[in-house]
Amino acid sequence: MTWNRNNEVNESAGDWGGPWTEKKLETFSKYVWSYLVIMKKFPFWKTIYFDGFVGSGTKNKTGNSELYQQLKITEEEERTYKGAAERVLDLKDNLSFNYYYFIDKNEKSLKKLEVKLREKFKNKNLIFRSEDANKQLVELSSALNKNKYAALILLDPFGMQIDWDSIEQLRGTRSDVWILVPTGVIVNRLLDKKGKLEFSDKLESFFGLPIEEIKSYFYKEQKVQTLFGEEEIITKVSKPVEKIAKLYAERMKTIWEHVTEEPLVLNNRNGVPLFHFVFASNNKNAKKIAKQIIIST
Repeated sequence: MTWNRNNEVNESAGDWGGPWTEKKLETFSKYVWSYLVIMKKFPFWKTIYFDGFVGSGTKNKTGNSELYQQLKITEEEERTYKGAAERVLDLKDNLSFNYYYFIDKNEKSLKKLEVKLREKFKNKNLIFRSEDANKQLVELSSALNKNKYAALILLDPFGMQIDWDSIEQLRGTRSDVWILVPTGVIVNRLLDKKGKLEFSDKLESFFGLPIEEIKSYFYKEQKVQTLFGEEEIITKVSKPVEKIAKLYAERMKTIWEHVTEEPLVLNNRNGVPLFHFVFASNNKNAKKIAKQIIIST
């Protein structure tokens, strides 16, 4: 893996993805099918599929930001990210949404996907927008508040691009959402062992909490007596990756009534968790279905 002059990752075609990617896509595809089977019984609802980070559908490119450089993201970790556009558009039993929204800031990648999908799925109502997913989430929430739309939302960025203020706009809407939380691959690395938290602003926008509250969740402060007097020792909690997933799920419960307490875990080949795939809805049965799919995957 190399960096090009545009600060993007260069990967050979076909040299990406893995069993964890397939696990994520299989879980999501099963839920999409179940969702549409149920929604078919309620034709008065206009259904929306919203993919906030669709990419080109062939391979991912992650910007070489200061944050990612410092975290030393590996090629294997980057491969975990992959979109689900074609699977959602090509479901068995001819199940379909009324509208499909595909969002990505990378205009070139989005255009490449648009050409591909419009050629293959000419009878679908496809909308492509090269904008920030946070902005589009706010616009989506406005549409959902009109009470005739129901949305299934996929938010699976490689990193921490989703701001809490944006998804908070979905409170009270008829929305089901799957969010890929970079628990091990990124968030845990920002929570350094000494609690310095150099990217505190990113952590605050991601969790929607003040940094002091975040620190109190992941660190313990203890005063010890040394030869030089009293000294304050800061230690990171055990199993931080699991606690990150738990905290994010708790935050999601402030927006949606039903959230998976045990989300799908995506590990690397060594069994180390990289992401947690969390589901949320205001429908109790929706959570039950998602839970069953997660267990069976």
